[in-house]
Amino acid sequence: MKFIIDLIEDVREQIGNHEEYVVTAGLLKADETDSTKLIYAGETPLNLAVLNDETKQLNFKIDGSDMRVTIGALIPPLLIQDMDKMMYELRMDVNVQYSNVEVVGFGKNDEDKKYILFIKV
Repeated sequence: MKFIIDLIEDVREQIGNHEEYVVTAGLLKADETDSTKLIYAGETPLNLAVLNDETKQLNFKIDGSDMRVTIGALIPPLLIQDMDKMMYELRMDVNVQYSNVEVVGFGKNDEDKKYILFIKV
């Protein structure tokens, strides 16, 4: 389980808060032959990030639109939140089948300027 504070810290350490990085979802699936291993199954850009006080989550959404979540748009508003909100969980809505999926890790692709939020299905 990852929280907003984990995201902020990792973005600062991994990419130095570079604003132009696009936030993407990275899909990990369990290996059919060895359930202890995960296989990278692709990625897609995230279209929306919503802070939800009711569920205490930062929820990322994929809706197929041309909108893109960038580090420059995501991080500054999070930095001014109070400490309680820093402990909101990171979740993702991929589609109807995979909604409210837990973010399990972070990554980056410096060549393509992508910051990756990994989910496991």
